[in-house]
Amino acid sequence: MTLALRQLQVHAGTRRLLGPLDLELAPGRCLGVVGESGSGKSLTALALLGLLPNGLRASGEVVRDAVVIPLGARIAPEHAALRGRVLGWVPQDPLASLHPLRSIGAQLRETLRAHGRPDREARDLLARVHLPDPDAALARFPHQFSGGQRQRIAIALALCSGPRYLIADEPTSALDARIAREVLDLLDALRREEGLGLMLISHDLPLVGAYAEDVLVLRRGDVVERGATRAVFAAPTQDYTRELIEADRIRTPAPHSGNRHENADRASTDVLKTAGPLLRGEALTMRYPCAPKPALDRVDIVLHRGEGLALLGESGSGKSTLGRALLRLLRGAQGRVWIDGVEFTAQRGAALRALRGRIGVVFQDPYASLDPRMRVGDIVSEPLRIHGDGDAASRAEKARELLAAVGLDAAMVERWPHQFSGGQRQRIAIARALARDPDLLVCDEAVSALDAHHRRGILELLSSLKRERGLALLFVTHDLAAAAAVAERIAVLEAGRIVEIGDTADVLGAPQHAHTQALVEARKLQRA
Repeated sequence: MTLALRQLQVHAGTRRLLGPLDLELAPGRCLGVVGESGSGKSLTALALLGLLPNGLRASGEVVRDAVVIPLGARIAPEHAALRGRVLGWVPQDPLASLHPLRSIGAQLRETLRAHGRPDREARDLLARVHLPDPDAALARFPHQFSGGQRQRIAIALALCSGPRYLIADEPTSALDARIAREVLDLLDALRREEGLGLMLISHDLPLVGAYAEDVLVLRRGDVVERGATRAVFAAPTQDYTRELIEADRIRTPAPHSGNRHENADRASTDVLKTAGPLLRGEALTMRYPCAPKPALDRVDIVLHRGEGLALLGESGSGKSTLGRALLRLLRGAQGRVWIDGVEFTAQRGAALRALRGRIGVVFQDPYASLDPRMRVGDIVSEPLRIHGDGDAASRAEKARELLAAVGLDAAMVERWPHQFSGGQRQRIAIARALARDPDLLVCDEAVSALDAHHRRGILELLSSLKRERGLALLFVTHDLAAAAAVAERIAVLEAGRIVEIGDTADVLGAPQHAHTQALVEARKLQRA
């Protein structure tokens, strides 16, 4: 029997955020829900689960096996009862949803007990989601697993109650192409083999196209298109759907190709190289306790002024570890780092703070990296305040200038982070990173959680900032297309080592190393 939402609406006070919306989940079928940030995808899932945040009110009804459950300001007991036994939830960020201080086994057993199931099933659930060595995994903690493994654990937790439907909310947004496909293959196998209904929420249209039979396209809380996925993606009837499909097509350059901006960037970078490298790392090594192999194994790297260098690799390849080692953010890291000829790793006190001021950092999740209790103007100007630059008035003016520089209205300084979309929050994070006019901008998976439209906007912004300000850009990513959009050179990492490095067009257009070839092929399969 199907589970349906009928005439769902979500309001914040008198303001309508979503709907009216109808959808059906059927056993053994996958419904894809797609749209940009702020389109209402996650609101739809939270309303179905009865987990809307305080201040939001749902109306409409849930229909399960011909039983009608009305939605209102209060969650009806029969609606709350759907959670777990009928509806399982796979969240976007498993690291945030898993308890960091409790073992995986403890968390699974607690959930099993809550649903009247025996503890011994914890091991079976990990085996069911194909987690390596499930017996050993039970004693380990969330931080000891890769992103893809944590997502498998989140799926195991969702299966604890034996649900008939799974709601997967952006389950692959932070994963590389190969791991994302493995996670989706797992969900698809559960759907086919066990007859689970699957609601797949994603901004990744190619993935939805590969796994969902039906699709629902949302924009600003309204349904703009629905139907069989193949038919909708092959011949969309609405301009918005066509825009989403086109926005996802960030193309990889062919070997030795280049547009006007790329050629100009390369010419300017060649000139700047004569002054020597801005950033140089030598024999960088990092070993984590109890790990059999080093996370980073004697890596050498060079980055020049005005140049974009992408650190590309799968989860666990060492790319983020390399970025953090270069920034001196890892205790226990070995090797030497120079910034503009000055040994960064040898500095202490005021000299260290002065060098740090020449580096801006943009993290993956802007919502987590922006203090929700601070207004945007204070967030952007915070580096200036910390370093004692200027007075309150000059810092406020600089904040307005920086917001304008990243494409936001300067009047937004008085707003709070929650009042912005994901793409806008990342622009705020970039504005903050630029506050002290750095020479180097480091972006760690800065676009992985964004939909195609916002991802393209941020990539275009980074390219223009690099070009106009002469910034060196170190871009950590698992996304080949994003790397191609902002970097003149790419370094490919595997198992803590750089296995291939060179011009972007050559590395992606004619990869020489087997691992790079596998990455390029994985992206082709993902986009097929």
